[in-house]
Amino acid sequence: MPYISLNPTTNKIVKTYNSWDSQHLATALEKAYNTQQIWRETAFAERSKRMNRAAMLLHEDVTEYAKLITVEIGKPLREACAEVEKCALTCRYYATHAKDFLQDEIIQTDASKSYVSYDPIGIVLGVMPWNFPFFQVIRFSAPALMAGNGCVLKHASNVPQCALALEKLFYDAEFPRYLFTTLMIEAADVVDAIANPHVQAVTFTGSEAAGRKIAAHAGQHLKKCVLELGGSDAFIVLKDADLEQATTFSVKSRFQNCGQSCIAAKRIIPVAEIADEFVSLFKAKTTELIIGDPMNESTQIGPMARLDLRNELHLQVTDSIAQGAQMALGCELATGEGAFYPPSILDQVTAQTRAYHEELFGPVATIIHAANEEEAIHIANDTRFGLGSSIWSHDAEHAEKVAQKIHAGCSFINGMVKSDPRLPFGGIKSSGFGRELSYHGIREFVNTKTVWIR
Repeated sequence: MPYISLNPTTNKIVKTYNSWDSQHLATALEKAYNTQQIWRETAFAERSKRMNRAAMLLHEDVTEYAKLITVEIGKPLREACAEVEKCALTCRYYATHAKDFLQDEIIQTDASKSYVSYDPIGIVLGVMPWNFPFFQVIRFSAPALMAGNGCVLKHASNVPQCALALEKLFYDAEFPRYLFTTLMIEAADVVDAIANPHVQAVTFTGSEAAGRKIAAHAGQHLKKCVLELGGSDAFIVLKDADLEQATTFSVKSRFQNCGQSCIAAKRIIPVAEIADEFVSLFKAKTTELIIGDPMNESTQIGPMARLDLRNELHLQVTDSIAQGAQMALGCELATGEGAFYPPSILDQVTAQTRAYHEELFGPVATIIHAANEEEAIHIANDTRFGLGSSIWSHDAEHAEKVAQKIHAGCSFINGMVKSDPRLPFGGIKSSGFGRELSYHGIREFVNTKTVWIR
C-alpha cells in the first residue's frame, strides 16, 4: 500500500509514495549500518558541527517545515513553527552537551585504572507517531547521532512528507548519507526491521497496544527498547489555587495540537471548594478558542489529524454521556469538510464512564470532581497510565508533597506538563519505560562499558 499524504483540513490527497519491498528495506539497513561503523569513529567536534548545522537549517526554514506539518496533520501553523524551533533547540543542546554526557567516568578500584565508557550501540530504529512529526523524531535522533549511532525512521504513514524532509535535513546538514534514513515501509514490516541484525535498538512513541507489540518483538530478539506510550495526565486543582492562572493553562494544555498530545491535561480534577468556579472559568475560556484554517495565524484549533480518529473520539464521548457524564460544551460532530471537532467539555465524569478510564486523544476535556485533596490524589492515580501530572496551589511546598504521591514520570507544579531537553522525559505503568532527553536519554542507547586495567 502507498503512503498517503492527506490534508485533514480538506480531506484531499496531496501526494502518495510507494512502500518499499523487503529487499529495499534490507539494503537500506545494511547501508545505514556500514555508514555508522565509520561515523562511530568521528570526533565529537565533527558531530557537533553537523548537529549545529541541522539546528541552523531548522531555524532558517522554520516556516517551510511548519507548513509541511500543518498540511499533513492540521496543526495550527503557529504551533507547528514552535515545534520546529524546539527541534532546533534540542539539536543545539546535544551538540553542546553530548561530549560531557558521554565522557569516561573514572572509578577508583583495586586496578591501576578503571572507568566506565559510553560507546555507540549501533543502529537505532525509531518508530514514531504523527502528532509531533518533527519533534518526536529529533527527540530520539539528535542524542543518538551525537552518541555515534545511526538512525533509521519508520514514521507514521500519514506524514511521509515530514519523514522525507527530516532525512533531507540531516543530509543537508552534511551528515553522511544513509546515517539517517527514512524507511518507507508498512507497519507490518517493522517486525522485520527489528529482527534485522543491523538494528541494535528500537525506540517507539505511540499507542499502548502497538508499544506492547514492539516490546515483545524487541525482547524476542534481545534488542534494547524505549517506549513512550499513551497518557491520561491528571491536572489537580487544589482549593488555594490561582484559578485565573490554572484555567488559562488547563485550556492551553488540553487543547494545544487539537488535544492530540500524550501529555495534555486529559483528566482535570478540581476539589469541591473551588470546582464550580473553576468549571465556569474553564468553560468561558474554552468557548473563546478560535477554530478554523490551520494555515491562518489566528487559528488555535484546526482539524484532527484524520477522520477515523475524530469518529473514534466522538464514540468515546457519546458513550460517556450515555454512562452519566454531562455535556458541558461541544461534544457534537462538526459539519462540512475536514476532520474538525469542536473544543468540548465532559463534566461530572465518574468511574462508570469511558472518559474516566480511557485516553481521549482529541479536543475533549474530562472534568472529574474530587471531594477533597485526598480523593484528588486517589483519582489521579486511579489509571493504568503514568506519564505526566500537574498540581496547582499557592502553597508550592505543599504541592510538592502532593506531587510525591502521584504515580507518574513527571509532576509539574503551577505549570503545564512539557518536555525540555534538559530534563528526562518518559512514563511508568502503561505509559512505557525508559527515558528520552537530558543525559538520561542519550545514555539509553549506548554500551555502558567497564574498562579495568591492572
